[in-house]
Amino acid sequence: MHAHKENHAFEPKIVAFVCTWCTYAGADLAGTARLQYPANTRVVKFPCTGRIDPVFILRAFQKGADGVLVSGCHPGDCHYMAGNFHARRRFAAFRALLDFIGVDLNRLQFSWVSAAEGGKWVEVATELTERVRAMGPMREFRELETEEQWSGAIDTPELQAAYEAIP
Repeated sequence: MHAHKENHAFEPKIVAFVCTWCTYAGADLAGTARLQYPANTRVVKFPCTGRIDPVFILRAFQKGADGVLVSGCHPGDCHYMAGNFHARRRFAAFRALLDFIGVDLNRLQFSWVSAAEGGKWVEVATELTERVRAMGPMREFRELETEEQWSGAIDTPELQAAYEAIP
């Protein structure tokens, strides 16, 4: 069964920062079940959403992402006990900062997708892609790539690899 592919003038680049245990497994389930979701969603896998530094979200926008999705285990189901609660608090504060600097918050989404929710992964990825497609490209941070002033410390090889893997 082939999905009808529509041609659009603009195809957004979506970067998805996901938890290994739940959302990545849910996305994998969607793939093995042959559920169709936008191919322009690039997945960056983390052990836990609690390890996703807000700088990575800025870096994704800086490197050309038109939308960013952060997704992990449902509250209470984190394999690292409270990582998703930390991520939720961090994300709430970070949204306020993004709003302050002028980023349209519709370009950013936080969601909970379990390993058994391949269909929900498809819905979340498709809905964000369609919303960002309607908004058009985001160009505000792309010029920062050439003038990067990095002052943060990436203190582990795991975080260094994740930082470099942001598409």
